Amino acid sequence: MNSQYTVDLTLQPTTLDLWHVSLAAAVVALALILVTVLLAMVIRLSRRRPEAPLTVAEPIVKVVEVEKIVEVEKLVEVEKIVEVEKIVQAPAPEPVVLKEATPDAALQLLGLLQKEARFLDFVKEDITVYSDADIGIAARVVHEGCNKALNEHFTLAPVRNEAEGSRLTLPAGFDAGAVRLTGNIVGNAPFTGTLIHKGWQVTQIRLPKLTQGYNAAIVAAAEVEL
Repeated sequence: MNSQYTVDLTLQPTTLDLWHVSLAAAVVALALILVTVLLAMVIRLSRRRPEAPLTVAEPIVKVVEVEKIVEVEKLVEVEKIVEVEKIVQAPAPEPVVLKEATPDAALQLLGLLQKEARFLDFVKEDITVYSDADIGIAARVVHEGCNKALNEHFTLAPVRNEAEGSRLTLPAGFDAGAVRLTGNIVGNAPFTGTLIHKGWQVTQIRLPKLTQGYNAAIVAAAEVEL
C-alpha cells in the first residue's frame, strides 16, 4: 500500500535544531568567501596596467641609440687623434757642427809661398815708394814663385767647366757653396745667368810632413849672414 508524503514549502520551521544551524553557518561562510574572492579579483584587475601594444617605434628608437653610440665613438676617436697630434712634435733640426780648422796646414802653406815667391815680403812691403815698372818686375817674380808652390803641392780644377761669359741655368737645390750668385737675385731656383768666373777647387793636396816639434808659426826664419 503506497503512502504519499506531501511537503508544504510555505511552511516555516518553528524550532531550530543543530542541523539547521550548521547549514545556515556553512551558507554564510561560503557567501563570505565568494564575496572576498570577487573583491580580490576586482582589485587585482583594477591595479593591472594595460600592456602597451607592440609598435614599429621601438626598433626605430634602438637604431637611433646605436647611431648615437657610433657618433660618440667617432667623436672619441677624433679627440684621440687630435691628442696624438698635439703630443707628436716636429723633429728638431740637426745642430750645425762647425769644424775647427787646424792652423798648422795654413801656416805651412804660407811658409811655402814665402819660400818660393817671397810672398810675405812683397805683400808687407810699402810699394808706394816704387815705380809701376819696379812693382811690375817684383810682381812677376812673386807670380812665378806662387805658381810653382801651388803646382808642386796642390792639384787645382775649375768648379764649372763652361766657358766664362756663357749662359747657364742653375737648378733647384744647387750647391750654394760651389756657386755664388751675384747681381739681382729675385725668387727661387732655377736661376739663369752668365758665368763670370769658373771658380777653383782643390782635388789633391801634397803638403810635406812636419817633424815632431816643428814650429809651424815661423813661416819665414830670420836670415843672418856671416
